[in-house]
Amino acid sequence: MTRSLQWDGCVNVRDLGGVPTADGGHTRFDAFVRADNVRKLSETGWADLYEHGVRRIVDLRWPEELAEDVPHEVHIDVVHISLLGELDPEFIDDIDDYIDAEDPAGYWSSAYTSILEEHHENFGRTLAAIADAPDGVVLFHCAGGKDRTGLVAALLLRLAGAEIDDVAADYALSEANLATGPQTWIESSRNDAERRRRTFMQQTPAEAMTRALEALDEQYGDVRAYLRAGGVTDEQLDRLEGRLVAA
Repeated sequence: MTRSLQWDGCVNVRDLGGVPTADGGHTRFDAFVRADNVRKLSETGWADLYEHGVRRIVDLRWPEELAEDVPHEVHIDVVHISLLGELDPEFIDDIDDYIDAEDPAGYWSSAYTSILEEHHENFGRTLAAIADAPDGVVLFHCAGGKDRTGLVAALLLRLAGAEIDDVAADYALSEANLATGPQTWIESSRNDAERRRRTFMQQTPAEAMTRALEALDEQYGDVRAYLRAGGVTDEQLDRLEGRLVAA
C-alpha cells in the first residue's frame, strides 16, 4: 500500500498509515487521511475519495475560506471546526525577522508552539470529532494541508506511538507536494516582498515540527495529557489510538 494518494484537484493528500511506531510496528492504513482543500477536487477526485472509504470530513478552515468554495454537494458527513478560531485580518507577527535570518524552522516551531497553546480547546474539539466519527476513513484538511492539518496529523501520530522524528518526516513531505501543484498563491503576490514571504511560508522543515512536539511533551508530559487537558475524554483517546494502531 502507498501513503501518497493521487486525487485529481489536490496535491497534498496522504494516508496516515505506514508510519513507524516505537514498538517496531506501523500505523494502520485506511483510518485517517490528511489533505489540502478537498473542495478543489474534480469529479474524478471526489470519486477516488469516496472509493477510499471516507465517511467523515473534518474541515479546519476559517469560515471566510469556506465562503470562497465552489458549491458542490457532498454526500459525506462534514464537520467544520475553525482550528485557529476567528480570522484576524490585522494579525502581524515577526516573520520578517525569520525571513532575513533564513530560518523557517525557527519561525514555524515558534508559530506551532503558540498555536498548540492558544487554540488548545479547538484541538480538543477537532480530535473529539475525529474520534466520534462513524466507521470508515476520517479525512481532515485545511487549505494547503500543511500547518493546521500538519499539527492535527502530528497529534494523531504521536498518540499512536510514532516517534517525533518520524512525525516530523511526515510533516516535511508537504513542501515537495505543494511545489508540484499550481503556484497560484505565490504567483498572485502583489510585489516581490510578498512573493518572498509566501515562498518562505511554503517551507516545511522537519526541525520545526520536532521542536514544537518536544515543547509540547516538556509542558504536558505527552500528547495524551495535552489532549485530555483540551477536553478529549479517555474513551475518545482510546478510540483514536485503536483506529490508528495496527494490530
